[in-house]
Amino acid sequence: MARRPIRRLIPALLVLAWLAVGGGLGPFAGKLTEVSTNDQAAFLPSSAESTRVLAAQEAFRQSETQPLIVVWTADGKEITPAQTAAATRALAALRGTPGVAGGPTPAFRSDDGEALQGVVQLSPEVDGSLGEFLDRIGAAVAVDGLRAQLAGPAATRADLSDAFAGIDGLLLGVALITVLIILLVVYRSVLLPLVIIIGAVFALGLACAVVYFLADRDIVRVDGQVQGILFILVIGAATDYALLLTARFREELAATGDRFAAGRVALRRSVEPIVASAATVALGLLALLLSSLTNNRALGPVGAIGIACAALSALTFLPAVLVLLGRAALWPAKPRASGAGARGIWGRVAALVDRHPRRLWIATVLPLAGLALFAPQLNARGVPLDETFVNDAPSVAAQATLSEHFPAGSGQPAVIVVPAGRAAAVAETARGVEGVSGAATVTRSGRPDDAPKVVGGRALVEATLLDAPDGDSAQDTIRRLRAALSGEDGVMVGGYTAQRYDTTRTAEKDTLLIVPVVLAIILVILVALLRSLMMPVLLVATVALNFLATLGVSTLVFTHVFGFTGSDASVPLYGFVFLVALGVDYNIFLMSRVREETARHGAREGVLRGLVTTGGVITSAGVVLAATFAALVVIPLAFLAQIAFIVAFGVLLDTLVVRSLLVPALVRDLGARAWWPSRPDRAASPEESREPARVSG
Repeated sequence: MARRPIRRLIPALLVLAWLAVGGGLGPFAGKLTEVSTNDQAAFLPSSAESTRVLAAQEAFRQSETQPLIVVWTADGKEITPAQTAAATRALAALRGTPGVAGGPTPAFRSDDGEALQGVVQLSPEVDGSLGEFLDRIGAAVAVDGLRAQLAGPAATRADLSDAFAGIDGLLLGVALITVLIILLVVYRSVLLPLVIIIGAVFALGLACAVVYFLADRDIVRVDGQVQGILFILVIGAATDYALLLTARFREELAATGDRFAAGRVALRRSVEPIVASAATVALGLLALLLSSLTNNRALGPVGAIGIACAALSALTFLPAVLVLLGRAALWPAKPRASGAGARGIWGRVAALVDRHPRRLWIATVLPLAGLALFAPQLNARGVPLDETFVNDAPSVAAQATLSEHFPAGSGQPAVIVVPAGRAAAVAETARGVEGVSGAATVTRSGRPDDAPKVVGGRALVEATLLDAPDGDSAQDTIRRLRAALSGEDGVMVGGYTAQRYDTTRTAEKDTLLIVPVVLAIILVILVALLRSLMMPVLLVATVALNFLATLGVSTLVFTHVFGFTGSDASVPLYGFVFLVALGVDYNIFLMSRVREETARHGAREGVLRGLVTTGGVITSAGVVLAATFAALVVIPLAFLAQIAFIVAFGVLLDTLVVRSLLVPALVRDLGARAWWPSRPDRAASPEESREPARVSG
């Protein structure tokens, strides 16, 4: 009897420890924005030519500012000289305003006479209140009879900040409510969904505190996208691991009736697949450290920290609460025995797998392979500005107005760093490149007829592009411009479009490097977990096929349903890391149970029993993870909307087709050979091995 208080003491202490974590560290989920940056220039590859141009510009004091372009229009009417003078006076009045660097340019008319343009350079001190500052600028440049709009990098950055505003509240709230509703439907229980949600929130608080500590000391970088993905990863992974452990606890509780014994067995049987699953995802994310793009490298450790915290919560807080609550955690539902689903839908699926395994896996592989054929058609050269936001952002409308009346690249020219004595010749060469509308040397006073500004023996040439600076055509112009100037020593081409071009090229190289590394990591973990060579190869091949099929579907949906003309360069890589790692998760949950059942009942019975006993919980986990990633659409950015679709659709495809039909059918068809060179079925008695599968159609 003396042992009963001790048996309760350890779970109680664990729960108290996590309550302290939740109370003390929970607020850090709302503080991550304090250490986040949405400055995309900060994430450029350090070796890229455009990055070296940024470094060179520091000597010219241009990298310390961000341009804001003011464009005035008169609703299709020609602008009068008086209105032009009024716009120039409004710009000049901004000189000396805190946050405005130097003197703004005068307002100059478009060739059609229907628009004016002026450039205001903003200093970094306005970053914290950029939106409010731009509102004041907009009011200050108002001219009677004209409509003033704000475009350029500063306006885009303000819209990005608005898009991520409230990310710690809105995104988290939507994700948690979605998961709670799904759990209530799955478990038909009052307390259990709340316990799982609380465990996920505690894990998120711990992860955010660790990330905040590291970001505050510049050990990792965080932007709004990384922060949003961290929230979703932790909530989704913690819920998935909780579903696996809870299903085993419910099964053991029905068999033994002793909550402490059920808790011990559930934890012992779940710890290996959960740890293997978490290690797969975490190491897959850490492979992003090999990327040359800083935002990819940032997601690696941040995501791995989140996964580790999710697994820790699922293996400590959740079993402690389940042991303390016992059957009350499941109320009003009742514990369900291992074979309870044998006559349900998963019994019928298992019967189908048992009757026609080869026919089934062939019928599954062929359509997946057909969808995969569309994957190479995905345009991953970047999303143009007018598609970056999925809603009507002011900077997008302003840029459209600017492009209508001025050269599309106006306000965001290509920046060419040249030896001072070659500035005029380089400008002349640049003007002859297809896609360049004009090129001029940056002067000391800003007037075209003045002497070039020379710093450290270098000068700057600005080349205005004919095409929109965020489009594919502009990137092609940068490529031609660099080729034309390749014979000039000391010449480098940078600027906004060059940064996009370098980011795209670097992302392509990253994908070629990181994909095989992730596959190798997953293969090693699966070999160690399943103690087989054949089975890991089969599983990796199926999740890779699932990824390619998902990418093929995404290509069609993005183009013909969502209307996107392209995707961010990192979308295929992110989609691969998430889908392959998370897809292997569900196969780990399935095959670890199949191996356990195979050792007891033989190869044939093992795969069927494993499918029946894990079918419901893994499908529920897939639906939860798909729903949590789908919550990313509340952030109005195309990048996150595309990631949300790829992962949500891919997880459902993997859960409902690959893991439910393709993998079991392959394993059933191969029999004991699937486990080569090991033979887990040897542990089963001959009678058990010959025992027919207990499934019914």
